[in-house]
Amino acid sequence: MRAVIQRVSQASVTIEGVVKSAIGPGLLILLGVEDADGPDDIEWLAKKIAQLRIFGDENGLMNLSVQDINGGLLVVSQFTLHASTKKGNRPSFIRAARPEVAIPIYEKFVASLRETSGLEVLTGEFGADMKIALLNDGPVTIVMDSKAKE
Repeated sequence: MRAVIQRVSQASVTIEGVVKSAIGPGLLILLGVEDADGPDDIEWLAKKIAQLRIFGDENGLMNLSVQDINGGLLVVSQFTLHASTKKGNRPSFIRAARPEVAIPIYEKFVASLRETSGLEVLTGEFGADMKIALLNDGPVTIVMDSKAKE
């Protein structure tokens, strides 16, 4: 699993002109799933994100997690995170899991993040044409890959 985590002041997902989900201060998580992903990847990534200390404390130091600030969590599926650009100019998405594999893993990740963080987790809609609006706070953007845990 690959995730791009952005600390945001606000973020929202709009589908066909209607806002599906919106959060205030918290994390926007763009999530890419590949065929090799399984329960260990889900658990590791959910725990890591829930406990990631990237919010400012009273001294302005990044010492607080999204749990500590009771922040929002918005997870959006994004198969393009597994794009390969090694050959030519058209990205290949061969490593991205097909929907029949990716959707259950995505849903399990959302449930695991909800359970691990104790916070509400909002989502986009898998496979929909989504418009993502965000106000990146910092900016703070972190990329995590469950295959690169070490």
